[in-house]
Amino acid sequence: MCAAVRWRLRTGFRTLALLLCLAAHGSLGAGLARAAGPSDDAYAAYYRGDFAAALRLWRPLAEGGEAFSQFNLGVMYYRGEGVRRDAAEAMAWFRRAAEQGDAKAQYGLGLLYERGDGVPQDHAEALKWLRRSAEQGNILAQTLLGGMLATREGVPKDDAEAARWFGKAADQGNDEAEYRLAQMYAAGDGVPQNYGEAARWYRKALDQGYPLAQAREALVYLRQAADRGDAEAQYNLAVMYENGYQLPRDYPEATSWYLKAADQGYAPAQFNLGMLYGIGQAVPRDDVQAYVWFDLAAARFAESEVLDRTQAIKNRDALAANMTATQLAAAQKLAQEWKPRRRAAAE
Repeated sequence: MCAAVRWRLRTGFRTLALLLCLAAHGSLGAGLARAAGPSDDAYAAYYRGDFAAALRLWRPLAEGGEAFSQFNLGVMYYRGEGVRRDAAEAMAWFRRAAEQGDAKAQYGLGLLYERGDGVPQDHAEALKWLRRSAEQGNILAQTLLGGMLATREGVPKDDAEAARWFGKAADQGNDEAEYRLAQMYAAGDGVPQNYGEAARWYRKALDQGYPLAQAREALVYLRQAADRGDAEAQYNLAVMYENGYQLPRDYPEATSWYLKAADQGYAPAQFNLGMLYGIGQAVPRDDVQAYVWFDLAAARFAESEVLDRTQAIKNRDALAANMTATQLAAAQKLAQEWKPRRRAAAE
């Protein structure tokens, strides 16, 4: 059996959906546009839940060309508040407000084009309206625009522009954008790879309660520590690659990190290398190498790790029972001559 994993990520779950519904605008005060004057009575009615009165008050203002009221009327049609839900009618009101430069309406229009809700899906139109909204500082438009450009969602992929929009939204405190920007720094997509920046943005997203950021932030710190030569971090990274946890399963990469940690004398990594060589997983089966690593692990497990040390001895002795005298002598010589060393990160 393999040595127990000595490091675990605490993970959460959150759907990474950038196709935000209009309800993402939040409450009435935070989402619907508000202008001082006659529309105040409409807001009061809306707060009371009297949607019919709000509609009656906003409609003439909207028909008279007031962009704020046009947007609000569009939201009510989209949500089905006081009227039957009608995405096409919502689209019409959003368009009238958007053409007057209303950033929220431009976002709403772009969102509906992107989703194909109330209008045939049209990513080019979505991109046009989202850009107009994003350029006015609309945080939701900036985040959605970055997501479209980063994922090649019906538009040419442009990581550099995606990172720029994620950066603008992140600077305004959007947790989704902070998380996506951190991913780009970690991968070097659209920005120079920078684990420090990735960790910083993951931390910001985490501080706002974005659960997935916790695991990703931990992974960035782990990789940084492993690259600096921390044997335990190297071992944990190897375990993640071997098991496909938070990283794509990659046995050669796992073996490489196990070797880095094992070469420094880290017993759990030595044990796992013995397992890999003993069964021929990711490396050619080699009883001599398996014996060496089990023997080294047995000598280096702490006194408190009795079970691990006992298992390493059992595995070593089981191998010895089936090795030739020449193989056994070679394995024992290698184990005796072994000295810890630190491999370069590129090895």
